[in-house]
Amino acid sequence: MADIVAQLVREFGLDPYQVRNTIRLIDEGCTIPFIARYRKEQTGELNAQVLRELYDRLVYLRNLESRKEEVRRLIEEQGRLTDEISAALDACVTMQEVEDIYRPFRPKRRTRASIAREKGLEPLAEIIFRQDMYAGNIYETAQRFVDSEKGVNSADEALAGAMDIIAENVSDDAEIRKSVRKMFFKHGVLLSRAAKEEDSVYRMYYDFREPVSRIAKHRVLAVNRGEREGFLQVKIEVPEELIIEYLLSRTVRKKRSVTAEFVEKAVEDSFKRLIAPSVENEVRNELTELAGEQAIKVFAENLRNLLMQPPVRGRVVLGLDPAYRTGCKLAVVDDTGKVLATDVIYPTPPQKRVEEAEKTLLYLVEKYRVDIVSIGNGTASRESEIIVANALKKLDRKVYYMVVSEAGASVYSASKLGAEEFPDFDVSLRSAVSIARRLQDPLAELVKIDPKAIGVGQYQHDMNQNRLSETLRGVVEDCVNSVGVDLNTASPSLLSYVSGINTAVAKNIVEYREKAGRFRNRAELKNVKKLGEKTFEQCAGFLRITDGANILDNTSVHPESYDAAVKLLELTGYTLEDVRDRKLDGLEKEVERIGIEKVAAELNIGIPTLRDIISELLKPGRDPRDELPKPILLTDVLSIEDLKPGMILTGTVRNVADFGAFVDIGVHQDGLVHISELSDKYVRSPMDVVSVGDIVKVRVLSVDVERKRISLSMQGVT
Repeated sequence: MADIVAQLVREFGLDPYQVRNTIRLIDEGCTIPFIARYRKEQTGELNAQVLRELYDRLVYLRNLESRKEEVRRLIEEQGRLTDEISAALDACVTMQEVEDIYRPFRPKRRTRASIAREKGLEPLAEIIFRQDMYAGNIYETAQRFVDSEKGVNSADEALAGAMDIIAENVSDDAEIRKSVRKMFFKHGVLLSRAAKEEDSVYRMYYDFREPVSRIAKHRVLAVNRGEREGFLQVKIEVPEELIIEYLLSRTVRKKRSVTAEFVEKAVEDSFKRLIAPSVENEVRNELTELAGEQAIKVFAENLRNLLMQPPVRGRVVLGLDPAYRTGCKLAVVDDTGKVLATDVIYPTPPQKRVEEAEKTLLYLVEKYRVDIVSIGNGTASRESEIIVANALKKLDRKVYYMVVSEAGASVYSASKLGAEEFPDFDVSLRSAVSIARRLQDPLAELVKIDPKAIGVGQYQHDMNQNRLSETLRGVVEDCVNSVGVDLNTASPSLLSYVSGINTAVAKNIVEYREKAGRFRNRAELKNVKKLGEKTFEQCAGFLRITDGANILDNTSVHPESYDAAVKLLELTGYTLEDVRDRKLDGLEKEVERIGIEKVAAELNIGIPTLRDIISELLKPGRDPRDELPKPILLTDVLSIEDLKPGMILTGTVRNVADFGAFVDIGVHQDGLVHISELSDKYVRSPMDVVSVGDIVKVRVLSVDVERKRISLSMQGVT
């Protein structure tokens, strides 16, 4: 354990107490959101992102130690464990190094070398590999191993079998494999060629080469997919002579013997037949793993920004799920998300009942005083947008519309959860409700969907799916807990992401609420089935009661700190009623006058916790999303044909990839701002400049109407 702590301290540049306390809290069953928010003194105020990275690394290092002990045991069971092997295992810092050491001891399928060993040729291999200057005539020595009953019919066959053994031994040498792997990374070039005469999205890789050491991670995933789909042939080219020269320097003695040439041939065979194909696979797997990790980070950051989009509060919204043959589904929801009405219109081909559709649309808008129409961006979205925009112009009041991403809406609609929520609606009507609600509160609605189905990643199906799911769940968890959840209105889906609460407890909370009525205080959570003291500790601070008797229940002040909060108010001359009435203008100045260290000591809490309490008392019920720019609402339509180079437009960032950002400028087709056009300065990563949901100004560079491609720039646009 001490070694793991020391390694984490080195890798993360932290103080030992931060690492030790974080590990202890994790082992005690505390969640990352809880540790990040309520144990700042113990972790030195590490944020959730650092804590998750530290947790991931802790799991890896613990698994590494476990694998070392398992390999040690397996080798010992064979009676072949030595002090040198044990020391080498202790020195391993990666799983690959452990597997390299275990390689010679791993049970193998029958190989040329194992067959040669069965024929009794291992002693001959040892004689050859020793390269004794006085070995005599090696053919005469080999003749002694000729045994027709064992299948060795000549000295040449004996020598060939012995060289197979040498080749495998060289291939299984852990240090050699480690060094060759490094040479592949340092000198290797990834090549891809067209596998068939057919145009495809992979055509830029039909004659592609890039050094392994510098290849962009998204290109690794693109090449992999092209190879898997049969469009590309991919290999890593390395300077064979250089690597073989290194191998010979490790295996052939300087003073040449009669057996040296046999060792040279065996080593060359070892590299070409055994080492090169195997190490190439290992290197490509490592490249893929690194690329996958980067893609997961991109997906996670995009998802975080999408989930944290500001809600459009207090508005009645009409959701429209566009379609052709089956008609456009409509759902009106009130400002709380309750469904008021549903309908179906057929303004698109083949029916083209535009006038009738417009009449229905305007009737619903007027009857329910709709403020915004939320249009899904899927099939027939463009035609639907035109119809909605034209219809809204006929009203004598301002009603806006917005095209929203409907990614995942169909997944939710067809899910068990969607069926439970709206058992009387068909699948597409549920989609219309989801499209309306995701404008009102993106976080509350999107948590109902598998994060992988939300569609803000790149090459997401090429990643480690378990790792992707785990990371994305962590993102949703962090977002939900940073915003807080209304205990009396939250769905089971939203509650299940609250710190410490699993799916079963989330359902129990809703069942309790339905039977006993609204929660009046946080302490009442302890009456919920299967919600014990530990779960209460982990979740209570993230659950809000907006109209409870205690105003602290509508803040992220943890119940364990209620006494400290009340004492702080008394110390500074305020009351809980002042918190409710938002009359704490002088609180910070009073704390400053007394001295923050003195106040913290008086309250017996740390300074970080004191700062958090002050912040919450000043803004009870605060939602961090409200401080972000609101989404762009539209009143008229712009088409791709209207675009001209040089036009300056305002748009919303919909997705960020390693190579640039996709921006919705209101023409139904997102434009690409390539990484080279994101800023006047050098950009290392697009995420250093933009995030999903950002409102940005862009200049149109070029438009390809036929291929529906729009090239944009943010350079020099203010």
